[in-house]
Amino acid sequence: MRLRNWIGVLFSLTVSATAFAQKRPNVIIIVSDDHAYQAISAYGNKLIKTPGIDRIAHEGARFDRAYVTNSICGPSRAVILTGKYSNKNGFTDNEHSRFDGSQNSFIKELTKSGYQTAWIGKWHLETKPQGFTFWEILPGQGLYYNPDFIQMDSSKTRIPGYATNIIEDLAENWLDQRDTSKPFCLVIGHKATHRVWLPDTADMGMYDNIKFPLPANFYDDYNTRKAAAVQDMSIAKTMIMGYDLKMFDSDQAANKDGNINRMSPSQRARFDSYYKAIHADLNAQHLSGNALTEWKYQRYMRDYLSTAASLDRNIGRTLDYLDKHQLTENTIVIYLSDQGFYMGEHGWFDKRWMYEESFRTPMVMRYPGVLKPGTVNRDFVMNLDLAPTVLDAAGVKIPADMQGESFLPLLKNPKQKGREAMFYHYYENGEHSVSPQFGIRTQRYKLIRYYKRISAWELFDLDKDKSEMTNLYGKKGYEAITAQLKKQLSALIKKYEDVDAEEIMKAEP
Repeated sequence: MRLRNWIGVLFSLTVSATAFAQKRPNVIIIVSDDHAYQAISAYGNKLIKTPGIDRIAHEGARFDRAYVTNSICGPSRAVILTGKYSNKNGFTDNEHSRFDGSQNSFIKELTKSGYQTAWIGKWHLETKPQGFTFWEILPGQGLYYNPDFIQMDSSKTRIPGYATNIIEDLAENWLDQRDTSKPFCLVIGHKATHRVWLPDTADMGMYDNIKFPLPANFYDDYNTRKAAAVQDMSIAKTMIMGYDLKMFDSDQAANKDGNINRMSPSQRARFDSYYKAIHADLNAQHLSGNALTEWKYQRYMRDYLSTAASLDRNIGRTLDYLDKHQLTENTIVIYLSDQGFYMGEHGWFDKRWMYEESFRTPMVMRYPGVLKPGTVNRDFVMNLDLAPTVLDAAGVKIPADMQGESFLPLLKNPKQKGREAMFYHYYENGEHSVSPQFGIRTQRYKLIRYYKRISAWELFDLDKDKSEMTNLYGKKGYEAITAQLKKQLSALIKKYEDVDAEEIMKAEP
């Protein structure tokens, strides 16, 4: 009799545990690379269509004030994983950092609590993933055509096809083979839309009939902004005709490019057919000066947005998979980029700056039963907050050393008060001659401190100067707000234990 009772108790506990596991939400986080919010129709771009990303926004929430702590690829991913600023997780820049995988992450906490966890696609953290039940990653930046993938046994496999499609295939394969009695958290890391903006063959030319308007500050002279004046990331001077825009002078030159020489004969034939015709037309025009710069801008936009088309289509595939397998209602889906990107604003491409286009990132989220469809959130949220938010949703205790804050309370209660200000710190002092910088953004103002390459302050009134063209630092009448912002900045530096920024604050430029 006792044995039967114990068997009954054990059976009940097993059933209860399984039921609890199935009630806990699944999580899919889709992380793209360098995808600008300006390049998404849900964010107001009427010249393009991004139905996959838009669907998440329409069925959940669009975040209009989502930001990053450090606008550069590897460090952003480290922040997402750990919920800590770069100074605390150790991965400060792409030039000298390697991710210490032994430290805690939201993935490790989920795995310990019974989740199946996976990262598939672009990883870009220099060391192997730790704490996942499965991973399959691109080495380094990875390549768009016929990419190599590193397996958990350290072997490397080349998979034919286009990277964005392959990454989605691998993600679905993993979902097909998972243990359906357990909740899962899957991170899908896309290479798109990283430089060199090489579209899938099916998408080449899809935006060739659109002439994209130049941003109002495309010919920015950087007056009053010392750091901006010395950068090297302009479409006019920095963007390379061959490497970036595929305008190669010969087959031999194209064959030296690692993105192109790995193409299959059919892929190469389509590539040559499309780009050689454009090159011939360019040569016939004999462009120079601003006319050539504006031609480069149009090519950049067309290639970038065509590359984004495959990204969006495969996000749509992820959503379709969830529908097909009756997973939609119990799965959180979050899409974000690792940072923002310049679409010609200030005459630039790339990221790095605390200016809005690179500091701000697109983010949309679907959480059936919790998020009201069509929600537009205008609270300050950061990639730092992703880790604690996912743990909060999963019912897992948030580690005390995570510096981010769950934004679920903001979504559940519109009266909940969020951040009043955000702290940013970019460390790299090499690529594109962008000066290291840190600063604070409030609802109205932004204060930036540059150091090393350029030693200077910048102050912007975002209500009056949304494009951040006029540096007000040191101007008469702004003494009080400058002092207040410096005080707030110092408080954030102390809160996030950024000792380097604290030392720099002691010395005026």
